[in-house]
Amino acid sequence: MTSFEIRPANANDIPRLIALDHSCLSDYVWQLELRRETGQITANFREVRLPRSVEVKYPRDPRALADEWSRRDLVLAAVHNGMPVGYLCAVRGSASAVAWVTDLAVAPDQRRKGAASALLTATQAWALERGVRRLVLEMQSKNQAYIRLAQKFGYDFCGYNDQYYPTQDVALFFGRAVKS
Repeated sequence: MTSFEIRPANANDIPRLIALDHSCLSDYVWQLELRRETGQITANFREVRLPRSVEVKYPRDPRALADEWSRRDLVLAAVHNGMPVGYLCAVRGSASAVAWVTDLAVAPDQRRKGAASALLTATQAWALERGVRRLVLEMQSKNQAYIRLAQKFGYDFCGYNDQYYPTQDVALFFGRAVKS
């Protein structure tokens, strides 16, 4: 595992973080099937292997980070050899003790080396210190790497929103209680 420094992002980090390749490759998708019957709606997701790898475009414009980072409750940077190579953004819900991880991106050459795990671990510590009872991760249904990360950390599927992103992609939500 590569060693990453995790720290709050600052204004000097933003251009480098915006410039990251935010897309990823995926061999799977969580496919949504809705059944409507009188008096009930059933939503099923099943993991489907795709016939070939697909490039999953990031669902938001990364350039928006320049405006949004100062309005987020948490923006962490993963730094390797003095350079920011990834980031995570989170917001606290106003009416409950829930925080939402809205963005998580790591440079392609630093993926699968522990940066995302380090960012998520630091976020869980941040949440615990602030009395957040539940963390919720949002992700695209095709972002298999992020889905696996959520499962590795013990997050459970807790919902979805069809056509959630500007790209019209389905958002999946994985949540878990914040514990010490």
